[in-house]
Amino acid sequence: MEFDKSKKILIIGRAGMDIYPEPPGTKISDVKDFSTHLGGSAANTCVALSKLGVYSDLVTCISDDAIGEYIFGKLKEFKVGSDFCRKVDKTFQTQVAVVETILQNNQSILYRNNSCDLQLEKDDIEKINFQDYSAVFISGTALSSNPSREAVLHASQKASSQNIPLIIDLDYRPYNWESDQIKSDIYKKIMSEMDIIIGNDLEFNIADNSPDGFQLTKHFIKEKPSIIVYKMGEKGSRVFTKEKEFEFGIFKVDAIKPTGAGDAFNGGFISSLYQGFSLEESIKRGSANAALVVTKVGCSSAMPNNDELEKFINQKSMET
Repeated sequence: MEFDKSKKILIIGRAGMDIYPEPPGTKISDVKDFSTHLGGSAANTCVALSKLGVYSDLVTCISDDAIGEYIFGKLKEFKVGSDFCRKVDKTFQTQVAVVETILQNNQSILYRNNSCDLQLEKDDIEKINFQDYSAVFISGTALSSNPSREAVLHASQKASSQNIPLIIDLDYRPYNWESDQIKSDIYKKIMSEMDIIIGNDLEFNIADNSPDGFQLTKHFIKEKPSIIVYKMGEKGSRVFTKEKEFEFGIFKVDAIKPTGAGDAFNGGFISSLYQGFSLEESIKRGSANAALVVTKVGCSSAMPNNDELEKFINQKSMET
């Protein structure tokens, strides 16, 4: 798959505020000080791309309040385009997460009632000229309820009709879905429209309401998708193409937290494909990016730049 390097990537999904107890290792119950960071998987993916020299525009809704202004300020700081980030009434709230920088028994408490990002509408999508973008990336949580679900499906159809490559991180979160059957039906529908699918054990299993997500993967790789990345945590990942199947290990590090790895992988993997690296090298670079982010506080703030990524890859090897 080739990307037009003269164009940005369009990212659809949520942005939020992450709050971390300080110093690292402090339990929420013992906290005296906090640090704040841009959060939300789509926004984190945008930052991961930006830090590696690939720029994007974020499509979401953000609350018209002080937290919303914080989000806009951070997007600008990280060179993420926000022209398609619509302000909504502050009765719809920006996601806030309180997250410990602790590896064992990590507490991540999410405040996501009346979420503003799920207010994305078809009219928001109609304002986008998809020909301005080299690819469209969708964060699956945006599918969990309407009007956002219909807006995302509309974006997928428009991009597909214009032959714009489509990428999804399944990004399953249990909240907001009406039922397991609707969740499975919607995931299968949008997966059939994607060119690249990224997910973990749990997400592929849930999408099929089955304990064997590999069967779903083997089904979809025969259809439209050209690359499927099936992540298995400490067991590494399997990557499926039309021609063959690959297995990859992980980069072992001294992690200080479990969060942010998926978004960092997205940034490292997609930026590498965009820049012309092979599929194998892109997977390795995505995995290295994921390994680096769990060694630092925060998610967006912890995303590596090119120099950090290259140094890490030159010094470390993947382990099975």
